[in-house]
Amino acid sequence: MLLQFKSTKVDSKKAKFQNPSRVRDHLANERTYLAWMRTAIALIGFGIVIVRLRILQSPLPPPGIGWRLGLMFSLVGLVTVLFSTKHYFNSRCNIDEDTYEPAEGLILLFSFAVILLGAGVVYFVFSSTLNAPIALIAD
Repeated sequence: MLLQFKSTKVDSKKAKFQNPSRVRDHLANERTYLAWMRTAIALIGFGIVIVRLRILQSPLPPPGIGWRLGLMFSLVGLVTVLFSTKHYFNSRCNIDEDTYEPAEGLILLFSFAVILLGAGVVYFVFSSTLNAPIALIAD
């Protein structure tokens, strides 16, 4: 998949007269981008935590579905970085050109991904056997 970014060069004199709230719109676009980045970092981190949870079980169980679920969280986090960066630059150009329209497809895509990942977590948590965790602090 190729990410195509629009050119970010804009005539600043023309842009100043087109949209009086241009600066506010750009700041909101940056806040949205940073929120997507936080979401991506959380997804990647949660995927790592899911993979590492098996260490807390005694005896160490064989790898099951947990590593796949953790991998999926991490991959969705990485895809979030790619799509949110593309969306940021596209929105930036659209704000400058005063042609911005909200992106419905991106929201639906990530909502669906989070629903699937959430269902995977519920399945993983309730289908795994409960073993006593090993003592992390020596007596």
